Amino acid sequence: MKNRWILNIVMLLVIGGLVAFLYLKPKANTEGPVEHAVSELKLADFTAVKVEFPALKAVSFEKKDGFWYMTAPYTARADQMSVQRILSIIAATSKDKFSAKDLAKYGLNTPPLKLQLTGTKGTEEFVFGTYNPVTEQQYLAYKDAVYLIHGGYSEAASVQSVELIDKLPLSPAETKQIAGFDFSRLEQWEDTRLNVDVTDGNWKVNIAQAKPTQNEMNEWLDFSWKQSPAKSVELYTPDRKTTYPSFEVKLKDGKKIHFDKIQESPELLLGRPDEGILYHFTNDVGFTMLNPPINLK
Repeated sequence: MKNRWILNIVMLLVIGGLVAFLYLKPKANTEGPVEHAVSELKLADFTAVKVEFPALKAVSFEKKDGFWYMTAPYTARADQMSVQRILSIIAATSKDKFSAKDLAKYGLNTPPLKLQLTGTKGTEEFVFGTYNPVTEQQYLAYKDAVYLIHGGYSEAASVQSVELIDKLPLSPAETKQIAGFDFSRLEQWEDTRLNVDVTDGNWKVNIAQAKPTQNEMNEWLDFSWKQSPAKSVELYTPDRKTTYPSFEVKLKDGKKIHFDKIQESPELLLGRPDEGILYHFTNDVGFTMLNPPINLK
């Protein structure tokens, strides 16, 4: 009886000690590192972007009617996703935040890159510094603080300017206005003087022997002219001494967009004189662009 009483006391002491240990044990931090938002800015706030480099020409963009255009060093339609990637700096976060008092410590006194975003509320400037040798992240100064961020933000803004040009041969507004194609000045269609026209979704071909299906023609238009960007672009100045095979895209407002066919193989090179851009397409995509499925019988 006495032994059982002693055993009960020992068990109570053990349980009491365990409860006390669990109660007094420091709580583990489950929240993780604090993430600092670099800014509270919104994409819709801005209508102009400027990227400045110490030894290169600045690259700038302006937004018109919801579409970004490059204004320097070239005047051209901009690749929309590329501009969005540059603007993504406003959503950057960092686990590290420092005072901006000693800019030289972070390479921010002679920055390799400055990014200016302008809107109705003024201009916001983001300054990029050196890379941290341990984390390989880059220092960024914004307002009165310095952050460590992923290097991809500056890489997006440091792409060669020609790579920031839109690689689609037609603008979004133009693709909505497509009324037909005049291929009559291309070698393969000179005899038949091929023209294809679309009205209210119905395609017509000027060749009596052609039996196009509406689905095939619509798929051709979507794939070849709306969804297939060139693999690369470059600036284009027409050689006035040379006459190239050419064709025109007809729009609903009566406008015609002229393209010069510089080369068809091993890749298709299309020059657009009015915008001064030369488009490089792979051979298979290029062939499809210039040969609609009209099903000649």
